[in-house]
Amino acid sequence: MTNHGLVLVLLLFAATGVSSFTVNTKNANEKVKEFEGVDLTCSYSANFGSNARVEWKFSNVKGSQTYVVYNGKVTQPYADRVQLYGGSNLRFSKVNRKDNGFYDCEVTSSTNTEFKETRVTLTVLVPPSKPMCRIPVSSTTGKPVTLTCFDGEGSPPPTYRWYKNGTPLPENPSQIAAFKNLTYTLDPKAGKLTFPSAKKTDTAQYSCEAFNEAGPPQTCKAVKMEVRDLNVGGIVAGVIVALLLLALLAFGIWFAHKKGYFPRELSSLVSASSAHIIFKIDKVMRNVIKFSFRKRL
Repeated sequence: MTNHGLVLVLLLFAATGVSSFTVNTKNANEKVKEFEGVDLTCSYSANFGSNARVEWKFSNVKGSQTYVVYNGKVTQPYADRVQLYGGSNLRFSKVNRKDNGFYDCEVTSSTNTEFKETRVTLTVLVPPSKPMCRIPVSSTTGKPVTLTCFDGEGSPPPTYRWYKNGTPLPENPSQIAAFKNLTYTLDPKAGKLTFPSAKKTDTAQYSCEAFNEAGPPQTCKAVKMEVRDLNVGGIVAGVIVALLLLALLAFGIWFAHKKGYFPRELSSLVSASSAHIIFKIDKVMRNVIKFSFRKRL
């Protein structure tokens, strides 16, 4: 094949879009404040002329996908705030937090099944709101307890910092002398503060701060969590009171039986029931005494 013929073949390939091509963007990671405008760029190397087909697809963080541009036109959900310019670029007049996600620009030719695409990640910056904190007001020594903190408004998702009596808790307490005696775990991404085995020294005022790059941090109201020993005496006293009431009930049934207040056909059943209740009370009382004695030891 002559050089002249090779040139003609290459020109033919270029004109029909058969030759390989690339698709690129100038801003693969774009960040913009909510309600402001932004451009998402997409360019391709092939010269498809009027045969170029450009589509933009949006995938949110949950994986749901929809078209922003289809068959060369902006779809209805975006028509009032998005325009296609330069043949392949997107222009948002304003964005909202629902626009967070991934935008894929797909380019192909009607005469060629080959297509290429490029992706733009859009992060809409939204400051955190006051986080919702769940802090128990009391806990028992030796028991696990978890404090949680969450804000669903901030974008990107906030990171969380916990405070004890106004002092920030380090993520690795064992590495800092002032906190090495504390036993807890922190999950800054999930907003969790966990005590595997609560101690009396964990009694304090706790609060949580949510922060991201979009704006000032927000803090929930501090709540005091008090860690107490198990109240064995109170438990024993409560059980004894309940047993005394049962004993009084059993005595009342027995007394009514003796006086003949029950029909004759029920007498044997009532007598057996009274004996059974008294037996159960005696058994429970023995267990309560053993439990109380062990706790004292």
